[in-house]
Amino acid sequence: MKLRRCPAWLLVAAVAAICLSAQESKPTIRHHRVAETVPDDSSSPEVDQAETAMQHNDLASAETLLQKAVTAKPNDYRAWFDLGYVYNATQRSAEAIDAYRKAVAAKPDVFESNMNLGLLLAKQGDNAEAAKYLKAAAQLQPTANPQEALARDWQALGRVEESTDPQQALAAYTEAAKLNPKDPEPHLYAARLLQKQNNLDGATREYRAASEIDPKSREALSGLVNLYVAQKKYADAESMLRQLLAADPQNNNARLRLGRVLAAEGKNDEAAQELQAGLQANPGDPHAALELGTLYVKANKNAEAERQFRLAMLKLPQDPEVHFALGSLLMYEKKYLESQQELLMTVKLKPDLAEAYSNLAIVAAENKQYPLALQALDIRAKYLPEMPATYFLRATTFDHLKAIPPAVENYQRFLAVDEGKFPDQEWQARHRLIALDPQHADKYRVKK
Repeated sequence: MKLRRCPAWLLVAAVAAICLSAQESKPTIRHHRVAETVPDDSSSPEVDQAETAMQHNDLASAETLLQKAVTAKPNDYRAWFDLGYVYNATQRSAEAIDAYRKAVAAKPDVFESNMNLGLLLAKQGDNAEAAKYLKAAAQLQPTANPQEALARDWQALGRVEESTDPQQALAAYTEAAKLNPKDPEPHLYAARLLQKQNNLDGATREYRAASEIDPKSREALSGLVNLYVAQKKYADAESMLRQLLAADPQNNNARLRLGRVLAAEGKNDEAAQELQAGLQANPGDPHAALELGTLYVKANKNAEAERQFRLAMLKLPQDPEVHFALGSLLMYEKKYLESQQELLMTVKLKPDLAEAYSNLAIVAAENKQYPLALQALDIRAKYLPEMPATYFLRATTFDHLKAIPPAVENYQRFLAVDEGKFPDQEWQARHRLIALDPQHADKYRVKK
């Protein structure tokens, strides 16, 4: 029996078109020569005419011819395959899926038919059905460049199995990596999945493998940075970021992240330099301004810190962290009225930010708004345990309000837990107790 070949471009175009639309990230699809041998008389003349029309991008004529072909021969797998391509190219996914199903039913042992059907089903979100056909394709022989084609199939299978069978998905990515060892994509997919499973060592191994294949891979380097930061391996994160910047000096995001990592390492001067450089490249980044301001606070550069916090405020007026940072800095600068406004906005935006109530209590007391100070201390106590400083602030606040019993009680509590850590406040507490509770004065005097 004479044999002839299907047009190579057709199967490739169908596979490539669906692969590109089915992946989250779009890997490069290399066009291979694909051929499938079929008997001379297996398809009608309309199929040959349709494929000629498709070569000239005349999809409407091709569709008419192919519909005639499948009407005349309902089991013509080539005609159904070509129709699947036409439907997919004209954005009719449901019809394309139906056509590919019929192509597979007519000739189940064609790799490309099974793979295309699986990819389209995955695109529609039918992962269970998609896995069925992708698994079938994995057992078949592609008509050209088999290793690369099979690698694409295994990778697609991994994607659809991630939500239902993560271990099988990882096994599929391993197969894809074996078949195409120069492609970093299977390692990147495996790394992301392992990271979701909190398998940080495994994810690190896969990101490293991807980075070795493609040393300029931003995703691999970025993934390693995230993992190192999560594990507080800041030196390793710094090394990766410097490698990323060496490959891409204009990567401002990497520069800002390097600043944050350096800050975590305690290299505040270097961190400030990187954040400043990042802000010069992108002056509107409020998060970088907030972090740079925090570094300035650590360096006792309060004016520069306040400027950065106010810049961040312009872009993030509803961010409680910005209000808290600015309010706390204003407190240290003894700008108590402004500080109180910022801290009140902080707790309005984030009522459970416990640390903000500590500072609010302090500035409210400095502003002689004693009921507000007590209210802030009471709310703080819902989130954090009492400590010597809160007892002392309660005591002095009640003292100012001439509420003697609670003032005495809190001075006593302060002395009970202070353990000599705050000698000046201890001296003040003892003298106020002698004045407020004279009948027990001897108890409060320091015995020589």
